Amino acid sequence: MHASRGTQKRSAGLGLALLSAFAFGGSGVAAKPLIEAGLDPLHVVWLRVAGAALIMLPVAWRHRNLVRERPALLAGFGLFAVAGVQAFYFASISRIPVGVALLVEYLAPALVLGWVRFVQRRPVTRAAALGVVLAVGGLACVVEVWAGLSFDVLGLLLALGAACCQVGYFVLSDHGGKVGKSGDGREGKGGGGRSVEPPPPLGVIAYGLIVGALVLTVVARPWGMDWSLLGGTAGMNGTGVPAWVLLGWIVLMATVLAYGTGVVSVRMLSPQVAGVVACLEAVIATVLAWVLLGEHLSAPQLIGGFVVLTGAFIAQSSAPKPPSGPVAAGAGAAAAAAEGELSAGRASH
Repeated sequence: MHASRGTQKRSAGLGLALLSAFAFGGSGVAAKPLIEAGLDPLHVVWLRVAGAALIMLPVAWRHRNLVRERPALLAGFGLFAVAGVQAFYFASISRIPVGVALLVEYLAPALVLGWVRFVQRRPVTRAAALGVVLAVGGLACVVEVWAGLSFDVLGLLLALGAACCQVGYFVLSDHGGKVGKSGDGREGKGGGGRSVEPPPPLGVIAYGLIVGALVLTVVARPWGMDWSLLGGTAGMNGTGVPAWVLLGWIVLMATVLAYGTGVVSVRMLSPQVAGVVACLEAVIATVLAWVLLGEHLSAPQLIGGFVVLTGAFIAQSSAPKPPSGPVAAGAGAAAAAAEGELSAGRASH
């Protein structure tokens, strides 16, 4: 009886994790036509984050105690995992293919290990080092370095900026996880011996979106946006699609639904398993961009992408106290990150 329930729970969790990866993977494919139609990438990010923040306001009110208990974590999540990752990612896909941008972003687990080894001066396993080597080598294939870096260098740097923002949130989450230890360093107890519960991930996401929307309002200055573009159409590989439909997908599916299903899937599976499934986000994004946007990747790039994801998975699963999940565009990573540190999509995206 219990075994049957456990199997059903894992199956449901796997389905939700796949749904989350699909929803996150479609964000870039829906955003790029809006950018090509004339919207500034920062304006698209602001619309996404502000729209999702409005929808998540009831959740934020329910967990309003987080503002007092975890202000640094909420600020870091909003600045890095929401505003930073998405702004850099959307800016990068305005210059390079969606799949390439997301694969560059998947260097984040390798960069986290670099932080652990060279900044915190903590040892890393050989498996983790191998993961870093694979991720970097695979990325060299993705950007085709033998062809003289045929992609837009600024676009690649912007995608790398998204990966660095993920690292910033992962590091913050690691420090946040240390808050509430007892004086003798034991986990799970506050200084006075009381139990300290991890912050509710949906509450962290809700306030992260609010903080991100506030930051992006100052940076993007949406009052200067050409709002009439949202009433027009955007081209997807020669086919006109209403701009409001694409925006609705980005806000409702690629943000609210993606984060929500990602959090629930981690609870039903585990941060590690959900993180593995979330790696499919890059595959889904690449396939959708191929079909819907006509962005074809060569055979070496596809092989390199597989190597990047393999290396990222090894690095992520071998790091000491790693943040779980990819963040995403990720963020996807952010949801898994919030549950796992938090233990710690992603991010991804």
